[in-house]
Amino acid sequence: MFSEVNGKLSSTFVFADFDEAMGFVNAVAEVANEHDHHPDISISWNTVVIECCTHSADGAITELDHALAASISQLKHVGG
Repeated sequence: MFSEVNGKLSSTFVFADFDEAMGFVNAVAEVANEHDHHPDISISWNTVVIECCTHSADGAITELDHALAASISQLKHVGG
């Protein structure tokens, strides 16, 4: 579930291990390319933090971010 944190839509996903986390990140990359909108992604072993904001809108949260976050949320089953 994404929520607004520090002016970005943010969500943390926890997986069993690094391989599952990376599988999820690769799936996120595919979805981001489909949307032509790319989030900030942080990976720490089994934990992935996704942050969405629109850099071209001075970092504001736009409909692009909500749409991307919704698509990413549907990926939770991937790897985890």
